[in-house]
Amino acid sequence: MPNTTSSHLAQIHDLLARKRYSVSESDGSVLKIQDLESGISLRAVLEGDILFLSLVCMVVPRSKITAELMYKMLAADNGISTSHFQLYDAGSGQIAVTLNNFCKLQELGPDDEDDILSCVSFLLADVVHAQSLIGADLQVA
Repeated sequence: MPNTTSSHLAQIHDLLARKRYSVSESDGSVLKIQDLESGISLRAVLEGDILFLSLVCMVVPRSKITAELMYKMLAADNGISTSHFQLYDAGSGQIAVTLNNFCKLQELGPDDEDDILSCVSFLLADVVHAQSLIGADLQVA
């Protein structure tokens, strides 16, 4: 009998909890993952065999998203090579600046577990670099 998305999510939840992340579920399909050491939180969603991970760096007024800032986020040499930026409308003239990555899961064996843990680690490292890359540009006075 093949595993369902909910059983895969339960396995991912268990893996991350064993690695000392705080993990909770919301809406039955979203995992909220928090690094206990830094307090940084991210979200994971499983769609089919792809685990999408997203971390909100900051929510800022739309006016803060300039062409120069977008250039920094999209530049191939910006130092963030394991994740990518995305912008989401957060309503009321606000934009959520996020870092995102994903991994394709096979059988949720040791290789997949390594991929999941790597993706989470990459986001946590990339957000620190993102702070130095664009943090000053996004400070709200």
